[in-house]
Amino acid sequence: MIPRFAMRAVEWLLIALLGVMVVLVFGNVVLRYGFNSGIVFSEEVSRFVFMWLTLLGALVAMHDGAHLGMNSVIAALPVWGQRIFRFASDAIMLACCGLLAHGTWKQVVLAMDDHSPVTGVPMGLIFSGLLISAVGMGLMLLVSLWRQLSGQMPAEELSASHQAQVE
Repeated sequence: MIPRFAMRAVEWLLIALLGVMVVLVFGNVVLRYGFNSGIVFSEEVSRFVFMWLTLLGALVAMHDGAHLGMNSVIAALPVWGQRIFRFASDAIMLACCGLLAHGTWKQVVLAMDDHSPVTGVPMGLIFSGLLISAVGMGLMLLVSLWRQLSGQMPAEELSASHQAQVE
């Protein structure tokens, strides 16, 4: 699977991004209502940070098996059925991640020449959060598919409800 230190680094990055967003938004509110002033770039940067929080949070949720699933249907199947549906699900999600990464890469390349109005940050950098999320999820799915094909995935991990209970 993905090395634990890498996921811990992403989790710490999420904490730092959330802290930045809270300080910017709260500071801007206090300055606006208390001093009739404001931080010019606060709204734009907060929006960008929120996008990255959402996308990196989805990556962590995928790693932890915390996304929603049809656990009641899958759990009712015999183990061979669970294996088939888990493999099909992972393969379809990998295809979606591939399409998402391909389209996002094109968008990132195009948007590197476009800059945000206030901070001047290239929009390609902002959109690259989706690329990182799609590639990260794709790598996790590749590992899962490999573990299934090589017989290294035990039956207890086939259902998302079991995977969430393990961690």
